[in-house]
Amino acid sequence: MVSRAYPDTQLLLSFYGDDVTGSTDALEAAALAGIPAVLFLAPPTKEQLRRYPGIRVVGVAGDSRSRSPAWMDANLPEIFTALKALGAPILHYKTCSTFDSAPEVGNIGRAIEIGMTLFGAPVPVVVGVLRHRRFVVFSNLFAAASVGGSQAVYRIDRHPSMSRHPITPMHEADLRLHLAQQTKRPVTGLDFHQLLAADAAERLDGDIVVFDTFDAVTARRSGELLADLAAKKPIFVAGSSGVEYALFDHLQAEERLPAPRPLPSCGPVDKIVAVYGSCSPISAAQIDWAEHNGMTVVAADTAGVVKNGAAAETVSVEHMAAALSQNRGVVLCTARGPNDPRIAQTRQALEQTGRGAYESSRILGEHLGRVLRQTIEQTGIRRAVLAGGDSSSHAFSQLGIEALEVAAPLAPGAPLCRAHADDPRLDGLEIVLKGGQVGGPDFLGRLITGY
Repeated sequence: MVSRAYPDTQLLLSFYGDDVTGSTDALEAAALAGIPAVLFLAPPTKEQLRRYPGIRVVGVAGDSRSRSPAWMDANLPEIFTALKALGAPILHYKTCSTFDSAPEVGNIGRAIEIGMTLFGAPVPVVVGVLRHRRFVVFSNLFAAASVGGSQAVYRIDRHPSMSRHPITPMHEADLRLHLAQQTKRPVTGLDFHQLLAADAAERLDGDIVVFDTFDAVTARRSGELLADLAAKKPIFVAGSSGVEYALFDHLQAEERLPAPRPLPSCGPVDKIVAVYGSCSPISAAQIDWAEHNGMTVVAADTAGVVKNGAAAETVSVEHMAAALSQNRGVVLCTARGPNDPRIAQTRQALEQTGRGAYESSRILGEHLGRVLRQTIEQTGIRRAVLAGGDSSSHAFSQLGIEALEVAAPLAPGAPLCRAHADDPRLDGLEIVLKGGQVGGPDFLGRLITGY
């Protein structure tokens, strides 16, 4: 039986990702469920949608994770209104599964308030996602040290990376208390006892409700509640790709969606190019692995980028192109771990030029994007990776790509995507956009071999 909320001709879901890496994570959730999905850089026009027949999930890769509440007030209402007009029963504000955010930057509470003005309450918040080893128990968030790498799990305020994030460190594990710092709307929790009760829907009495999601049972039940709410009226939801995994799992269990087919592998390439805007220890380990396995590592002059971006850009492109002519890959990085002295040097340069530390994501990200595009244009490289949640959105905006589709799985939360662009040098480019916590040390090796 097909639910009225999910006829074959209607979109299942639309989403806005607060960064581009998290957006491809949600895109992968749809692809793994066998659901045609496309990720755009802006809300698509009707003409754009006609280029992708059969599409059932539409995403927009944004950058609100590194933006202020004032920016959200000026931009998100128009974006949410455009996505709501597409007619999907659920609009998902896609956050990172580590939920890192702060009142002054990446404010998830403010984004929820904006969504609430269009959809009303309650707004479910689903953050736990089993595939990435993210768990929410009594509204407290726990996360593995990395996605697809270390299996050690930490309370998020004791996480080795997220508790020390340079812009939005997580100092509170209880997501109710964390969100209470970002909104005056009431925030409640739906613990697993309440979630699994027959009257769970009647317990959604707050404006913002954090769902416990830590195993297959609580995830599927969360998906069931989302589907039931959306069958009555369009709803706004916030959280990780756990939203997609929970919803699609429930719909397939109810036979409202067909069983998925396995995705193809991507196959090997001779060379890759990588740009890292992440300072996490996971990223540092991947850069170290690359350096010890036949790749060249180019250290970006981050303070120089802040002071004179054009000159630093030229130097970086020259180094990248030269390295690719001789080696199997090249990595341009802005830091090698959280203790890299360039982090403090960059902050000092920002202060000297009258800018705040939070602007580093935009400035360095746009630099990385321009360098990557010029390197692709000059060398003809066909497989690349952008790493770093905060910076990658700004980097991706410089590439001139219209949309992405999943080409093949690679690492959980970081699929290999195929780009659609007017420029033939970029059209068909295979690219991974991944957060700093994603992948094991040999991630770049896997990008070359394709498995």
